[in-house]
Amino acid sequence: MNERLVLSEPILPATTQAADGMPRRAWTVAEIEAMVAAGIIPEHERFELIGGEVVPMSPKGARHETVKYELNKHFQRTVPDEFAVIPETTLQLDEKSFLEPDFCVYPGELKPGEIRGYDVLLAIEVADSSLSYDRGRKIGLYAAYGIAEVWVVDVKTLTTRVHRYLGAEGYREVFEAGMAETLVSARVPSLSLNLAALGLQTSL
Repeated sequence: MNERLVLSEPILPATTQAADGMPRRAWTVAEIEAMVAAGIIPEHERFELIGGEVVPMSPKGARHETVKYELNKHFQRTVPDEFAVIPETTLQLDEKSFLEPDFCVYPGELKPGEIRGYDVLLAIEVADSSLSYDRGRKIGLYAAYGIAEVWVVDVKTLTTRVHRYLGAEGYREVFEAGMAETLVSARVPSLSLNLAALGLQTSL
């Protein structure tokens, strides 16, 4: 059974201030969805909402898409039906925050639009230009909202930084694995990954 561990009072960055020192307006998820539905924000525009602030995401490069494509093929072929692996879903954290993980793994009986942070057994980020953000600020958000385990794959070196065993102060275990090492999820033991076995090579 999935533990619903959420750190009390998630610490989010306050909305930034405009040049004149006045605070910016914080948007809600519902308002952002309404703007997308009305065509004010294009559907293809990529961003995340953190504490009410819109955070633009970097365009995806060919290297990022190649690694993500191979991971998706592997997961869809190997992960049992009791779990769902969905790429590029919008993960709502609260009324003012959502993230866009490259992959979310969660119990198969849930529908994608229903999942919240505590439902996610494993989140995977495939990182290129966003590597420092994915390993830094975003990890703090994942921990604050109860995501049990996070892997961040560096598309250049094909190393994976693993964050798992979530406790009251964040992830208790953090380590890096090389491309030839086989990773096994702590929360989904039937999910494993060996990047070298997928035929991927570093770009360095």
